[in-house]
Amino acid sequence: MSLPPIVVFDLDGTLAETAPDIMRVLNLILVREGLAALPLERARELVGAGVRVLIERGFKVSGQPLDPATLERLFEEFMEIYAQDTAGSSHLFDGVLGALDALASQGYALAVCTNKPVRHTKLMLDHFGISGRFAAVAGRDSFPYFKPDPRHLTLTIAAAKADPARAVMIGDSRTDIATARAAGIPSICVPFGYTDVPIETLEPDLVIQHFDELVGAVDRVFKSPPRTSLTA
Repeated sequence: MSLPPIVVFDLDGTLAETAPDIMRVLNLILVREGLAALPLERARELVGAGVRVLIERGFKVSGQPLDPATLERLFEEFMEIYAQDTAGSSHLFDGVLGALDALASQGYALAVCTNKPVRHTKLMLDHFGISGRFAAVAGRDSFPYFKPDPRHLTLTIAAAKADPARAVMIGDSRTDIATARAAGIPSICVPFGYTDVPIETLEPDLVIQHFDELVGAVDRVFKSPPRTSLTA
């Protein structure tokens, strides 16, 4: 029996607008440390590279030094606070549910590959009621590797029991594009996520403006000539 084609999604800034909750927890940490809270508008330059980098960037913006021991303490605090409410102010982007339904109806396996820890990822997907739609859910700590290491993506595809030669990555950032490119897998990006430069300048294979366009974009990708991909 042949393996199904697969569409792999990033989470933050791709499937869902999650910055309000991420920034809420970051600001709780900053205020506890005697620093000023940061506006939500700073999320694009802060979010997207994992919690430790988020905290480091928050302190850098605030002009405050941060030693490794303090970073680890604040990381653990962040993780516990965030687990208590991962998605109270977050929401799926318009059209996501319809796109997932349409892809599944056409025989595509679906998966999530995110640098958010898997515990928080699953809590968020449960909150949105979409956990059961994905054949695999991989977070930063699911494997010894995480994005932009291509093995994070290829191992996610393997966990979903799907075909790595018929895979596409859906993301919103340079990390997603770099991961897909290193794995020999095309990328489709949305422009409304967390990136510090216009996503078009990072040259993903395709950019869509709305999830209503995703099924057509995936079809275009899979009609492209065959390519060689890495295996996990």
